[in-house]
Amino acid sequence: MSMKKVFYMLLMITLSACADQEGEWYDTPFVRISTETGEASTVVLSDVKNVNTYNVYLSSTPQTEVVTVDFEILAGDGLQSGVDYEVVTEGTTLSFLPGIYAMPVRIRWMEHRVDPSKDNTLTIRLTGNSRGYCLGYPGPDQKQRQLLIEKRNN
Repeated sequence: MSMKKVFYMLLMITLSACADQEGEWYDTPFVRISTETGEASTVVLSDVKNVNTYNVYLSSTPQTEVVTVDFEILAGDGLQSGVDYEVVTEGTTLSFLPGIYAMPVRIRWMEHRVDPSKDNTLTIRLTGNSRGYCLGYPGPDQKQRQLLIEKRNN
């Protein structure tokens, strides 16, 4: 066998072995929510004036029908809608069309100092879906079933 063929054979074996180990694989379909960097919690400073995107991800085999995912937004007693934040995403249901595996929940953060003695958190929690898929990663901890955002003074 030529050296060139041996090289290509070894290259193919190496690449296929690496591909098998990338990421985590689950047999159970699920939906989860996180920041754009994959975190389950984050901090927003009180001088921020922008729209942040928090993504809901569908992890399943390819779908032929729309999968809907329901969520709720819970504000601590230190945050006020229209003063500290505004939910830009309309409604509380996201529709994953076939071939779509990420949908955004957008929050506009407004410049406003918070009272540090109060609960200045906003929680986006997945509450259900049309296919009965797991909420959060499979397992008893249901990691990333919800996203916790804390607003802090800078």
